Amino acid sequence: MINKTTTIAAVLLTLAAGASAQEQVLNLYSARHYSTDEALYANFTKATGIRINRVDADDAGILARLKAEGTASPADVILLVDAARLVKGEQDGLFKPVKSKVLDDAIPAQYRSKSTAEGTSWFGFSTRARVVVYDKQKVQSADVDTYEELADPKNKGKLCIRSGSHPYNLSLFGAVTEHLGEQKAEAWLKGLVANMARAPKGGDTDQIKAVGAGECQVAVSNSYYIARLLRSDKAEDKALMERVGIVFPNQSSWGTHVNIAGGAVAKNAKHEANAVKFLEYLASPEAQNYFANGNNEWPTAKGVKVNNAALQALSGGGDFKAETVPLAAVGANQVKVQQMLDRVGFK
Repeated sequence: MINKTTTIAAVLLTLAAGASAQEQVLNLYSARHYSTDEALYANFTKATGIRINRVDADDAGILARLKAEGTASPADVILLVDAARLVKGEQDGLFKPVKSKVLDDAIPAQYRSKSTAEGTSWFGFSTRARVVVYDKQKVQSADVDTYEELADPKNKGKLCIRSGSHPYNLSLFGAVTEHLGEQKAEAWLKGLVANMARAPKGGDTDQIKAVGAGECQVAVSNSYYIARLLRSDKAEDKALMERVGIVFPNQSSWGTHVNIAGGAVAKNAKHEANAVKFLEYLASPEAQNYFANGNNEWPTAKGVKVNNAALQALSGGGDFKAETVPLAAVGANQVKVQQMLDRVGFK
């Protein structure tokens, strides 16, 4: 005789297991701390029905957490805001290479990791330029229109810059090392230290404000911080941007250094199909425009057109020569760069 209670219980367990298997979720570890990204995530959920569970931390914290969690990690997708850290994650075996024609067709080779037989480990979805800010009342743009000139004795005592070990600077220095070679790059870093108006401190916005306040005359900043100030309605921000000038360095040589924000599928992703779908979404024109209009970043996907007045004004019409050195090579220089920084006393 069949036990009806047992049968009903078995059916309920089967239904519960099926519902769990069909649950559409994505566990995201993100170093993007921009409020404008909320619309990006909400739109993905609306379009796909996939719910996003998000953990926020900085790049280094996310990589450390992935290592500590190991195979028990719930992470499906990793979003980082620096090429060097993406390379580090790949080298440490924290990402799962994926094969996606959508991503391969959309993202240029210099903005993604080198593809292997297993696939591609990470993709860059937006770029930001590392530009020079200067005091228009005291400095001529021609004296700071290359990265090399920042270390020239003519700019002694003029430079403000954040910590040399910050990822944004490490990536710039890694690119300069790729262009100049180690010996010349170390001499350049030594020149930067000699030209500092004060010890490194603060973030990029602090460097811009220090130029405006006369504390120094030249600084280095990511472009989106400047675009934010250009879009600001605050009187003090408008006054600041009237005083400072912006240079996209090395337009007559290798081009301005650009860094990326990018993503990867976590090595132990439990929802791999959803993770790939999310990365493909980030390469879509709709998502690429969120990056451009929400956080003033330039899209990486081919053929995407954006309409952001601040980005247009910042780059003098929207076009500038960006370096084409592979960001994977830039990231590979990070250990050398850190050693050079220690030798020249760049804190």
